[in-house]
Amino acid sequence: MRILALIPARGGSKRLPGKNVRMLGPKPLVVWSVEAARNVPEICDILVSTDDPTIAAVCKEAGALVPWLRPAELATDTAGSVGVALHALDWYEATNGVVDGLLLLQPTSPFRTAETVRKGIALFEGNGQVPVVGVSAAAAHPMWTFRLESGYLTPFIPGSGLETRSQDLPAAYAVNGSFYLLSPKTLRENKSFFGPQISALIVDSDIEALDIDTALDWVIAEAIIQRGLSSTGN
Repeated sequence: MRILALIPARGGSKRLPGKNVRMLGPKPLVVWSVEAARNVPEICDILVSTDDPTIAAVCKEAGALVPWLRPAELATDTAGSVGVALHALDWYEATNGVVDGLLLLQPTSPFRTAETVRKGIALFEGNGQVPVVGVSAAAAHPMWTFRLESGYLTPFIPGSGLETRSQDLPAAYAVNGSFYLLSPKTLRENKSFFGPQISALIVDSDIEALDIDTALDWVIAEAIIQRGLSSTGN
C-alpha cells in the first residue's frame, strides 16, 4: 500500500502568528508531524504544502518533500483543505504515480504518535479503504447541548433526556483534527474528507488529541512537554 502523507502548513496565522515554525520544545511545530510520519512503511512520501519559504526550508531540512510553494489562490484565509489536498494529490500522482490513500496530518496536532498513524492506516486497509477520521470523546455531549431561540435555551436534540445521568449517555465522539485518511477516488468524487461511511480512529489520549488553535492551546502544549507527558516516540 502506498500512502501519501500531506501536511498543509500555510504561512499566515492570525491567532498564533508564525506558529508552524515556532519552536515547541526542541523543534518547530510543523516538524512534529513530519516526524510522526517518517518511519511508517506504508507512507511513500511526506509532502508539505506551504506558501511560505521559511516553512518550506524547515520542512526540507526535516526530510519532507516540498516541491513547490502553494499557489496564491490556495493560500488565503478562505482557502479550504480539500482544494489544497487535491492540488497536492494531482501533482504527486502525475509526477510519482498513483497512491492508494491520502493522509492529511494537520501540523496543529503535534502529539499524535507514529503508532496512532500506523493504527489508522491498518484500519483503512482492513476496512476496504473506507475513509478513516481521528475522533475523541466529545467534550460536551450533544444530548446536553443547546441553541438559543428568541433568547431562550432550546435543546439541540429535542426530547433527548436532559435528566439522563452522564454514565447512562451513549458514547459521543468529535473530530479532533489529528488524522484524515481516504482514497484519491473518494476525495475526488466527494470533494470532502468524509465519505458515505467513515471509520473511527478513536484517540483516547487527551494529549494526542490536542489541536493547537489558540494561545492557551500553545501554553498547554508547552506544559505537556515541560512535564514530560508527551509520548510521541517519533
